[in-house]
Amino acid sequence: MAIDEAPETRPAKAVADRRQILGGALVLSALAGIPLYAWNHGRAEEGSGASESEKLLLARLSDLVIPTTDTPGAVAVGVPAFVEMALLHGLAETAPESTGGVKMSADRGGLPLLDDVEKGLNRHADAPFLSLKPDRQYAALEAYDAEAFAPDQKDHPWKKIKALILTGYYTSEVGASRELQYELVPGRFDPDLPLPVKNRSWSSDWTAVDFG
Repeated sequence: MAIDEAPETRPAKAVADRRQILGGALVLSALAGIPLYAWNHGRAEEGSGASESEKLLLARLSDLVIPTTDTPGAVAVGVPAFVEMALLHGLAETAPESTGGVKMSADRGGLPLLDDVEKGLNRHADAPFLSLKPDRQYAALEAYDAEAFAPDQKDHPWKKIKALILTGYYTSEVGASRELQYELVPGRFDPDLPLPVKNRSWSSDWTAVDFG
């Protein structure tokens, strides 16, 4: 699989077309390896949002899925914060059903999914995922992604996290109008047009996205 990286870490492969991401492909970021102290923080107090290690994991995953290329990537447009908020509120069926109508301070919504994802990544890497260099992080995530989208997988935590990353990016101004082609008022209807090889996808109507 082709991947996007900075010149200093790029293997001798062709650069991936980001449209592959929508089909399940992942891309490698240009960030350097994450130091051990950055992920080895204690968990934040329950109810206050994601812990520092969870925030770091979200940032790495967002950047691996959609790195900065000729357009800003997921981290640059604030996708990690969007995913954290979406998980905290249990969007896209990421949280277990509430036992009551009031959200308690200890209710972390869908944030525990990140623990499951990290354990899965650690298992595929046979090491703490966040301590690895980018090439090994990419390999572990590639294997984990293949596992998540296997035909026999009906409910997998990575499917939900990845979907939120893509939703956050492609509903942002950058994702919808710079990464995708956008025309506010199309001038005419052309039912049959030639499709260039490097054509970007077009923004669609995201008002129909189901966040429930």
